[in-house]
Amino acid sequence: MFCPHLLLLVLGAVSVMSAPHLAQRAGTQVTDTEVLQYALTLENLENAFYSEGLAKLDEQAFADAGYEPWVRARFEQIKGHEQTHVDALKAALGDQAVEPCTYTFPYNDPKSFAALSMALESVGASAYLGAASLISDKSTLTTAASILGVESRQAAWVSSAVLKGLAWNGPFDTPLTIDGVYSLASQFIVSCPDSNPKLPVTTLPKLAILPSTPQAKETVTFQFKREDIQAGDAQLFVAWFDGITVQYSDLNGNQAVVPEGLQGTVYGALVKSKEGAPTEQEILTGLVMFEIGFPSYATNT
Repeated sequence: MFCPHLLLLVLGAVSVMSAPHLAQRAGTQVTDTEVLQYALTLENLENAFYSEGLAKLDEQAFADAGYEPWVRARFEQIKGHEQTHVDALKAALGDQAVEPCTYTFPYNDPKSFAALSMALESVGASAYLGAASLISDKSTLTTAASILGVESRQAAWVSSAVLKGLAWNGPFDTPLTIDGVYSLASQFIVSCPDSNPKLPVTTLPKLAILPSTPQAKETVTFQFKREDIQAGDAQLFVAWFDGITVQYSDLNGNQAVVPEGLQGTVYGALVKSKEGAPTEQEILTGLVMFEIGFPSYATNT
């Protein structure tokens, strides 16, 4: 059975590294080229993850972990998909393409490798979904949508066939901002080439949640540095992103109550206000990511 806490242990195992080549771009228009460079940055990361992981974990390692041979074979196919995505984006960008960075990935066996794969694929799908509104060229948008579909299918396969969890969340997937996605991806980036262009990203302070597998109505504790979020003594709130809906909880000290109705992959962040959907300027921290399971054989209520 899939243990949701494994996903959070994987995501929390690496502290946020220095994130070079980030530009403060609040309030400015992001170009299609910058969106593609952002997408290639994520695809380079995924490509490196699968290439490195499958080189370290051979067929015997997967067999020893209790997996049938087809599991690793499917991961090899996903590896091929990610390489194809990299090649396509590099061809589109030409001499403006970003080069791969140096990465560190917190896994030590096929099970933790699979858990991290599911997280990366889920965030990748949400990244393309969130960036769709920034793309002006219809051809570029179609390509991005095509990759989005593949990332979603891969996340569903890993979650259900490999981790024995859920194949989907609710009726909508969650669009994530560029800043939010990079707050998760930067955990695995050690350094990038000096020649890489700046990304249209604002760094966000790190946020962690305890326990790592929260449930509805549970009081949880957030770990963050208040001095980093520049909010003074103002009342803060937790925004819970689930599909295209956002729910809020008051933050009392560093604790909040998880609202009801969340399911599947959920993201959380600290915000300044609980009125309407938060803008990028109102999101004060990076994201936390966790799973709230529901029976696949029952209704979603």
